[in-house]
Amino acid sequence: MSFQLPLLEQSLDQIQARQDEFAAQFYATLFAKHPEIKPYFAKVDMAKQQQMLISALILIVRSLEKPQLLSGTIKSLAERHRRYGAMTEQFPYIGEALFSTFAEFLGADWTTEMQQSWRSAYDVISEKMINGLQQVAV
Repeated sequence: MSFQLPLLEQSLDQIQARQDEFAAQFYATLFAKHPEIKPYFAKVDMAKQQQMLISALILIVRSLEKPQLLSGTIKSLAERHRRYGAMTEQFPYIGEALFSTFAEFLGADWTTEMQQSWRSAYDVISEKMINGLQQVAV
């Protein structure tokens, strides 16, 4: 794993005061770039979904250095996302929307090192999620 946990934590700390706005912007970015994903959220309470996004980001970052906790967290998320109809090919779209939203909110604080840390962490998370989706789909 080539991410720097302090940078991930720092970025979450920096958006904390605006986390609702951050989550809303994440979904706006995702839907603008990939409108085909929006129907998955047609019957979803978006305010609740936005809270769940922030909670998931915090939980995942806290779990990254605890492999057993991370595995359990990812398994639970994968099972939930499978029920929602998530598809493995959507993960790059989600990552790009996440990185774009961080860049917008952090401005000059979105350093190359922070971006690389998030990309590395997201690679780990998405690989585990994809594996989890494939396992629970069997």
